Amino acid sequence: MTVVTDGQERAGDVRLGRVGRGVRVAVALVGIGLLINGSVRASDDAWPFGPMSQYAMSVPDDASITYTRISAQTDAGTTVDVPLNIEGAGVARAEIEARTGEIVKDPSLLQQVADGWAKKHPDKPKYVKLELIRDTTQLVKGRVVGPPTPAVLATWEVRR
Repeated sequence: MTVVTDGQERAGDVRLGRVGRGVRVAVALVGIGLLINGSVRASDDAWPFGPMSQYAMSVPDDASITYTRISAQTDAGTTVDVPLNIEGAGVARAEIEARTGEIVKDPSLLQQVADGWAKKHPDKPKYVKLELIRDTTQLVKGRVVGPPTPAVLATWEVRR
């Protein structure tokens, strides 16, 4: 193939045909449509065809930072933070954060977390009680002031 910089076509040049151009335009339009859909829905469910807005902001010097987690009491009598990833409980933190309002209204949705943990880790202690917790860290002049303040948003007694 020859690179043409003067606009003159030479032997050996390859031109993109009508079908090739049509396919490229169609792929571009589908990609743009998916991005618009993800932007309108504003949900991590649309990723990677939508904005991950939680990464697109800075935190003011005087602000509160919230962090959502799930705490579990196990049948071994211990309390642990549930690993919110696919390898841990089978659900990602972003999914929990995106559905926090739904979980607060219907705590039984936490059953899926316990079931995911039990399925992926049959040799580990089972979860018997789950709490959806939002920790709030206060910043003053850009510095953390005191320990995070936890707030229990929902509680679920796990069904066996």
